[in-house]
Amino acid sequence: MLQIWQNYIKMKRSNAVMEDVKKDEVVDKQPQDESKKEKKHKLQVRIEELEAENKELNNKYLRMLADTENYKKRIQAERLTDKKYASSGFAQALLTPYEQFAKIVEFPTDNDLLKNFLIGFKMIKDQFEQALESEGVKEIKALGEMFDAKVHHAIEKDNQKDKANGIVLEVLQKGYYFKDRILRPAMVKINEWSEEDGKNE
Repeated sequence: MLQIWQNYIKMKRSNAVMEDVKKDEVVDKQPQDESKKEKKHKLQVRIEELEAENKELNNKYLRMLADTENYKKRIQAERLTDKKYASSGFAQALLTPYEQFAKIVEFPTDNDLLKNFLIGFKMIKDQFEQALESEGVKEIKALGEMFDAKVHHAIEKDNQKDKANGIVLEVLQKGYYFKDRILRPAMVKINEWSEEDGKNE
């Protein structure tokens, strides 16, 4: 009987110890749970920060990529333009000797020998002109055309009322295109008049 009682006392003590241990575990578990929540929150905040940084870096990369592509396109366009108009300076340099040569072959003469020479020179002049045209040099139409400030420079004026107002009366110096650019504008005399009390201005 005593043995049974002693065993009972031991069992009660053991149960009491177990209860204390459980209580301690519950007490210890609370701060641990709070610590886990705090760590989880910090981790979530860090993830959001990294996602934001990643998004910003990705946007910067895309902008830089677009800028690079635009730069490449601009450089390519500039190279094509430079190549297209590379000989414009050379063409312009040829205009003055070409025009002087063209005037010489139109020189009037009664000398048969000189006429024969001029016929040969005119053939050379025509070849010269064809070579310029093949490179993109083309004369700007001016005589009898309406004045266009984009391609004509008016350096003289006249007031002939029997002709249209603003028409080009005379070409003082020919103008030329080089492909789709103006190599040199035409220097012209234009017709300009107005009516005021039946009088020319």
